[in-house]
Amino acid sequence: MKVTYYSETDSLYIDLATKSAYETKEISKDINIDLDEKGNPVGIDIHGNASKFVDLSAFALEKR
Repeated sequence: MKVTYYSETDSLYIDLATKSAYETKEISKDINIDLDEKGNPVGIDIHGNASKFVDLSAFALEKR
């Protein structure tokens, strides 16, 4: 998994898999989900207002 923040556009992309997106579904005005050819999520795109949806001041990964 890889998370990339673009400060110039206040956009955030979360790569969930190494596969390429086959289709993109709009979840809301600023959030899209990229899907592979089988409909599995491969990425999450929060564009234009990422800091409105995500606390960008800290990042933590919790693995159980």
